[in-house]
Amino acid sequence: MVVGAFPLAKLASLAVRQISKPIANYLKRAAKSSELFRRRICMPPAQIYHWSEVNVKMRLLGFGKVKEVKPLSEAAAVELGAEILGESFIFTVGVGVLVAEFWRQSRNEQHKEDTQNDSIKELQMKVEEMGFIVEQQDAKIRELNRRIAFVDHSKSYWTKVPASKQEEKTAADVSKETKEISNTTTQNKDRKKGWW
Repeated sequence: MVVGAFPLAKLASLAVRQISKPIANYLKRAAKSSELFRRRICMPPAQIYHWSEVNVKMRLLGFGKVKEVKPLSEAAAVELGAEILGESFIFTVGVGVLVAEFWRQSRNEQHKEDTQNDSIKELQMKVEEMGFIVEQQDAKIRELNRRIAFVDHSKSYWTKVPASKQEEKTAADVSKETKEISNTTTQNKDRKKGWW
């Protein structure tokens, strides 16, 4: 059972490394057969390698610095140069594959990081929006509480008037109130007729 996606990039890098070996062998054969390849490309690196190798070995053995190193024969220099060229090609391909893999991994990490940043920004926007909604609802709740308190206060005012005082209204008070209401009504009618 396959858990994740098949790593095609890793398979491609392995294929490139495997293909680089036959190419390196071809370069070795071409270096031996071509005069330009032998003289300009294979022999100079081989002679430099031979000179540095002899110097290092002599210093390690305690003989000191070598004044003159006998150069390799043409056939040995071409063979060594072709070997260096082939190994250098394989090494270069390997480094290229590593760099490509590193670049691919960093690009994937950057994509994941961008996705996470976008998610975080979206969540922050939602939290801010929810905070705004909570503030609006809080204001509405305060307004409703204020109205409820007003209604409760109004009810308590009317219920606090003692019943005995309400019943004490006499017939004279009632008739007086009735006269005042009728006078007010008459005055309003007179105003409409224009008698004032």
